[in-house]
Amino acid sequence: MPNAPHSTSADRLVPHALRCIGFAGLSRVSEATGLPEPDAESELIDLAVAGLVTRVPGYFGGWALTEAGRAADAERISAELDAAGTRTTVSAAYDGFLVLNPELLDLCTAWQLRSVDGVATPNDHSDPAYDSRVLDRFIDFDQRAEVACADLSAAMLRFRRYRTRLTGALARARSGALDEVADSTVSYHAVWFQLHEDLLATLGIPRF
Repeated sequence: MPNAPHSTSADRLVPHALRCIGFAGLSRVSEATGLPEPDAESELIDLAVAGLVTRVPGYFGGWALTEAGRAADAERISAELDAAGTRTTVSAAYDGFLVLNPELLDLCTAWQLRSVDGVATPNDHSDPAYDSRVLDRFIDFDQRAEVACADLSAAMLRFRRYRTRLTGALARARSGALDEVADSTVSYHAVWFQLHEDLLATLGIPRF
C-alpha cells in the first residue's frame, strides 16, 4: 500500500506560498494555499511577530517575506523534503516539468501574439477561431502536465493545490475569461510560474 502524501503544516505552507508568489495580498495567499482567509491571516500575523514576514498597509498593500523569512523557508522546506523521503520523486517530477516548460511558454506567446503578414502583433482576441485553436493546444498540454502534477501530489500534499488552480484557470478561460490564460495573477501561466518557483525553492536550485 503506497504511503500517504506528506502534509505541510500551515505555519510552513503560508511563508512558502509567499516565497513562490512574491508580494501578495491576503486573498492571493488564501488562493495559493487553499486556506480560508481568516486562517491564512492568523498565520501571517504570527509570522510577522516572529519577524519572518512584513506587511505593507493600504489599498495596494500586502505581505512579503523578510530576508529572515526567506532563509527560514529555505531551511524548513529542504528539511521537510528529506524528512518526508520524497526528494527523489520531486526531482524526477521536476525533470518532467522542464520538458514541458518551453512548450507552455510557446503557448503563452501564441496566445498573446499573432503573426500577421510575417509580423508579430498583439492578439486582440477578435478571432474566436484562432483563440479556440490555441485553447485546444492548452487543453492537450494540460492533460500531459497532469502526469507531473500527479506524481508531485502523491509525494507532497501541498503540490495538489497547483493542479486545482491550473484546472480552475483553464476552465475559466474556456468559459470566456480570456485573461485567465496568461494575463491575470491567477492565470494558467501565473500558476505554472509559481509551480516552477516552488520546485526550484523546494529542491534548492537557483533560478539563474
